[in-house]
Amino acid sequence: MTDTPQIDLSADDFRCGYIAIVGRPNVGKSTLMNALIGAKVSITSRKAQTTRHRITGIQTKDQTQFVYVDTPGFQTKHSNALNRTLNRTVTTTLTAVDVVLYVIEAGMFSQADILVLELLPKNIPCILVINKADHIKDKAVLMPFAAQVASRFNFAAIVPVSARQGFQLESLEAEVKKLLPVNPPMFAEDDITDKSEKFLAAEIVREKVFRFVGDELPYTSTVLVEKFEQEGNLRRVFIAILVDRDGHKAMLIGKKGERLKEISTQSRQDMEKLFGGPVYLEIWVKIKSGWADNEAGLRAYGYE
Repeated sequence: MTDTPQIDLSADDFRCGYIAIVGRPNVGKSTLMNALIGAKVSITSRKAQTTRHRITGIQTKDQTQFVYVDTPGFQTKHSNALNRTLNRTVTTTLTAVDVVLYVIEAGMFSQADILVLELLPKNIPCILVINKADHIKDKAVLMPFAAQVASRFNFAAIVPVSARQGFQLESLEAEVKKLLPVNPPMFAEDDITDKSEKFLAAEIVREKVFRFVGDELPYTSTVLVEKFEQEGNLRRVFIAILVDRDGHKAMLIGKKGERLKEISTQSRQDMEKLFGGPVYLEIWVKIKSGWADNEAGLRAYGYE
């Protein structure tokens, strides 16, 4: 049995930098970041636009601090206010990082992927990450597929991975480490994100809402943490899900409250795993008009 190697945060050769994870919706960006840092800090869903914020995940190991930034999937189909805001988040992030991970799905390279590819900065090293490589039964097709995509851009490296299976993630980390600048760490060694527990609690509930009623509920629904208290190791979390109308409220509650109960149970379990302690969770579903007069009221509380 060997001791865990100690990390010298003051070492002259310590590397630290920001790594943007970009790609079209639903290529597995959030799953990839969660797998890389070993904790669930970015929510996942098959529904597009799940990630609305820049979510930072931090992994410190091998004299390196990787600061991953999970961005919303770049939107190409509709030009509404939300999509324009999401796209601005992506393009702004790309100007302020040290490395870019351009994520595509194995065997699939669409016009939406090309539009994201055209955003990649020429002055920042970019790694082509081919996710869901485990879905390709004939591995011989991966090489020509990678070559086809690589012919469009000068990538610093090409790494096929499976974020869900953990395949090739160490190889990806090794390639990223080569490209990070020599810098002291920006965060504590045991930090895994720069987001607050309150923010993460809201995101966890929002993930469950998408999972259970994502095809029925509009994006205008909002998850609001009304109270977040900590007593010793116990966290008491009180959350309101704000919806537009009674029909949406009924969808979330479900027959005899069963759907809301399942959302609450799974949310609490994820919070306890992430926070490392017991969680008392209460969730209510409310009509927005009964809580705030307009969207400006929500923005005043930091929710969009």
